[in-house]
Amino acid sequence: MDRIFTLDEARALLPAVIEEAAELIAARADLTEIDFERRSGGRSELGGLPELKGLQARIEEILSGWSERGIEVKGIAPVLVDFPSVRDGASVRLCWIEGERELSWYHRTELGFAGRRPLWSPSTP
Repeated sequence: MDRIFTLDEARALLPAVIEEAAELIAARADLTEIDFERRSGGRSELGGLPELKGLQARIEEILSGWSERGIEVKGIAPVLVDFPSVRDGASVRLCWIEGERELSWYHRTELGFAGRRPLWSPSTP
C-alpha cells in the first residue's frame, strides 16, 4: 500500500525535500550545460562525460530517495512533488513546487496540478 501523509508528516519532511531539491536543481543546471557543450562540439569547464554521468546518477539517487519515502515525483524542471494524503475523506495530494518555501497547496488526486487549491482557503471542500 502507498504511504498516506498527514499534513504534519509532509511538512516535517519538507525541509529535507527543499534541501535535496536545491542539490537536484544545481545538478540539473550543470548537466544541461555539460550536455549542451558536448552536443555543440565545445568543452564545458564543468567537465565531460564522466561528470555528466555522475550528475545523472545523483539526480536519480535523489528521485529514488523521494519515491522510497512515498513522495511522488511529478517533474524535475521545475521540481514538483506530491505527498499522497486524505482531506475530508477524499484522496488528495499535498503539492510542492520548486521555489515555494512551505507546503501550502493541495489538489484532488484526479485533478492534478491544475486543480491546486491553498490549504488555508475557507472555501476549500
